[in-house]
Amino acid sequence: MIYPNNFESKIGFNEIKTLLKQKCISNLGREMVDKISFCDKWETVNEWLLQIKEFRLLQQENDNLPLQYFFDVREAVGRLRLEGTHLEENELFDLRRSLETIMGIVNLLNISDDVEEHTSGQDIKEKRYPYPALHRLSENVMTFPLIIRRIDQILDKFGKIKDNASPELMSIRRELSHTESGISRTLYNILRTAQSDGLVDKDAAPTIRDGRLVIPVAPGLKRKIRGIVHDESASGKTVFIEPTEVVEANNKVRELEAEEHREIIRILSEFATQIRPHVKDILYSYRFLAIIDMIRAKTEFANMTKAIEPRLEKYPYIDWIQAEHPLLKLALDKQEKSIVPLDVTLTKEKRIIIISGPNAGGKSVCLKTVGLLQYMLQCGLSIPVNEHSKTGIFKSIMIDIGDEQSIENDLSTYSSHLTNMKNMMKQANMHTLLLIDEFGGGTEPQIGGAIAEAVLKQFCNKEAFGVITTHYQNLKHFAEDNTGVVNGAMLYDRHEMRPLFQLAIGQPGSSFAIEIARKTGIPEEVIRDASEIVGSDYIQSDKYLQDIVRDKRYWENKRQTIHQHEKSLEQKIERYEAEIKELEQNRKNILRKAKEQAEELLKESNRKIENTIREIRKNQAEKEETKRIREELKLFKDEINDIDSKANDEIIARKIKQIQERKERKEKRRKEKSEREKKQAAEKTSSASARTTTEVLKKGDTVRIKGLTSIGYIEETDGKMATVIFGDMRTKMKTERLEIADKPKQETARLNTVSAAERHTRETIDNRKLNFKQDLDVRGMRGEEAINAVTYFIDDAILVGMSRVRILHGTGSGILRQLIRQYLATIPNITSFKDEHVQFGGTGITVVDIG
Repeated sequence: MIYPNNFESKIGFNEIKTLLKQKCISNLGREMVDKISFCDKWETVNEWLLQIKEFRLLQQENDNLPLQYFFDVREAVGRLRLEGTHLEENELFDLRRSLETIMGIVNLLNISDDVEEHTSGQDIKEKRYPYPALHRLSENVMTFPLIIRRIDQILDKFGKIKDNASPELMSIRRELSHTESGISRTLYNILRTAQSDGLVDKDAAPTIRDGRLVIPVAPGLKRKIRGIVHDESASGKTVFIEPTEVVEANNKVRELEAEEHREIIRILSEFATQIRPHVKDILYSYRFLAIIDMIRAKTEFANMTKAIEPRLEKYPYIDWIQAEHPLLKLALDKQEKSIVPLDVTLTKEKRIIIISGPNAGGKSVCLKTVGLLQYMLQCGLSIPVNEHSKTGIFKSIMIDIGDEQSIENDLSTYSSHLTNMKNMMKQANMHTLLLIDEFGGGTEPQIGGAIAEAVLKQFCNKEAFGVITTHYQNLKHFAEDNTGVVNGAMLYDRHEMRPLFQLAIGQPGSSFAIEIARKTGIPEEVIRDASEIVGSDYIQSDKYLQDIVRDKRYWENKRQTIHQHEKSLEQKIERYEAEIKELEQNRKNILRKAKEQAEELLKESNRKIENTIREIRKNQAEKEETKRIREELKLFKDEINDIDSKANDEIIARKIKQIQERKERKEKRRKEKSEREKKQAAEKTSSASARTTTEVLKKGDTVRIKGLTSIGYIEETDGKMATVIFGDMRTKMKTERLEIADKPKQETARLNTVSAAERHTRETIDNRKLNFKQDLDVRGMRGEEAINAVTYFIDDAILVGMSRVRILHGTGSGILRQLIRQYLATIPNITSFKDEHVQFGGTGITVVDIG
């Protein structure tokens, strides 16, 4: 129950409805908003709040939510109940689109997952819907895909009757089009003839009058053209004549248009007959569409005011944190100001709050905030409070606020207040929320305060809940002396002389009458007289009250600061505990990975040591070295096997450290070996270079091409170029590509006769020249295998005098490419190497230039 009748206007709910209507997208939703009313059923209110919560989620999870066509065709559909009625084209088009929207929403809300549950020894399958409250709305709503399909057969995408809606209509329209084309041709021929005879202006064109094609003619020449005058221009300088030649054709067009209209009416009437049995179900589906529009408006309004759907209890209860008046918030937002939120609590132990404080300090706003938010909640709207807030259900809300003076009923303001008090005492109970502003005001303060206190006792006896504002001292004392009633104060900054609009529960508030009077400029003499009139005791008690409020505010701020610090400390502790758990898990993961890496290292070590053993055997090393390496391998293997997942941390850490140190020693030996090999190669190169630079090549010297092993001798040279004979092959090349070679044994015999080996060498070179290819493909080869192939390939290229070759190694991880290029950098005859052009293979091919 709501009291009085103008309750909604008193608390500002009418403005809330106006904002909701602005958020609706159709008259369907706006009409539904007008029907919003107060409900005291927990199940219903909770269902309304769930609908908003689920619709908010639905909008977030579905970008293609069908909300574009909310047309209200209920009146047109309802008209179909009468025989012989039909829908017009535009109404039919709106019906089709809105029915499609209804079907899309219903289908979306009916999507479910099959869930198996084991109950009483049986497996039961049940459907689970992602939006259960919205699904319950759509359960009994019918959709009409066949009607939509039939409309699509009648209307085109622009909402016009299709030519093929019926065979008769198609035939009529074809004949109509043919006739109109003939009229147009005839009329243009007449117009051109008239223009050539000077009867019609050169820029004249046919036009339509009364639905008939005519030509414009000057009034003085109208008798020159045979026909019917249909109209005259406003100026009288033009008449419109329908030539005799097209009169009959135009008559036929009129007849065909009438036939077309009759056929369209027949088609629409036939369709009306098909949907007439479904009118009731269609109208019910539009009620569903109206509810969806209203829920959408509620959701939009909740987003605008940052409102939520709080936890709802089944009994009277209010525990609001940071509650805000939505209308005040929107008004302040436009002014770029912030609202001061309120914390309000009404429980069985603290049922009534007596709020005192200065005028314009926010008492009435606090009262209206409580009334509006509770009323909004029980009308199924979200409210702007903190997410940790809780609220309950009241059976009735009663309010007494403002000037209720009535000329018609001969009631003064105070008489009106007393009438409201009488009704409240009569109807209030433990499920009632009372909202009373300026309790006891409107009459002589002493008797007014006494009556207010007596009424307040009745409210306490009935265990009603309430928020009451007052300036009376006796009501403040009443709150201190009676259980279930608590004082509340709207805080005021005495130093800056401004209200803080903050509600503090537990202590009464001062009216700050003296301070406010002094601020407004009242003479000090008047203030002193007023203080003497009320007496020093009153002034002193008010001062004590101000001090109490000030101290309370100070300690409240301290308490909040401590609470924030405690909360921050708890958060830090939680974070540290979570980090400790994460570190413990990371430690376990690291140990597990370390063991895996150790095993991998063991496998790699096996491969490396076996390679080392092969190298030792190849170089005929001592057996003791081989034995030492194998013993190290066995020791390393035993240490790895000792590591178990259940071993303690110290053992594991020590083992891992030993593995790491051993790995570092092996890496160090590998680097030392590599440096020795590089040093030896450098010494060899420098030695060869020294020989080359110090010795001048001359005729008869034994030489070889740098980087190759074939030996020949110089037949002739000029210092820069030399003719060299390799076996039976004579070639000319730069002397810088040659180097002195030791004469082979039995050199004398080789100079006198051509041995079989030389003939074989010549045949081999000739064969290589004939079969040499410029590209080498080493993709898929191992590193060592690829280097061997490249070695022979480069030797052959240099031998046959090839200036550029290509090596195909692929991209992959780039290791093969790197190894090949490291080798190419050591060959003196190679002037450069680079990636192939991106169009021909890019980094997967190395192009080698040979000097």
